[in-house]
Amino acid sequence: MTTGTNYLIEEIETTLHQVKDPEIPSVSVGELGMIYDVEVTGSHVHVKMIPTFVGCPALDIISRDVKAAIRKDVNWVDQVEVSYVFDKSWSTDRISDEGREKLKEYGITPPPIDFKEGDPWEVDCPYCGSTYTSMENIFGPAACRSILYCKSCKNPFEAMKPVASHNS
Repeated sequence: MTTGTNYLIEEIETTLHQVKDPEIPSVSVGELGMIYDVEVTGSHVHVKMIPTFVGCPALDIISRDVKAAIRKDVNWVDQVEVSYVFDKSWSTDRISDEGREKLKEYGITPPPIDFKEGDPWEVDCPYCGSTYTSMENIFGPAACRSILYCKSCKNPFEAMKPVASHNS
């Protein structure tokens, strides 16, 4: 349930689109689709977020950054609460088009859109767009990324692993 007026919620959501993911600083938590709901009751704001995966070590940092951004940029807020929703699954389909472009600019191939479990994961190079790539290591610097190599432009790069939606 959302309480408060829409323009207050939009102000909060605009601020949340400035909070960067601590592991991929080119994209915001908003662009990654982590914002599930924003409730405003008077000067109290409750932000509900969906973690990209349950074991993400950055959840406390993201919560801290969300609170700090709202306190800094929204002067009518006295209290900020951040919680994570675990009964809904995040999927890579929640990443916005802008977020996908920013991932590519950062050298990370975004996950495919409408990925279904069991689909082949085809990864294009974020630098030259070639499909002539190979998986170097399924485990990248974060659990959500893998390391690949482009055989066309000879660049190593990362790709964000696709996560299929299990929510209907």
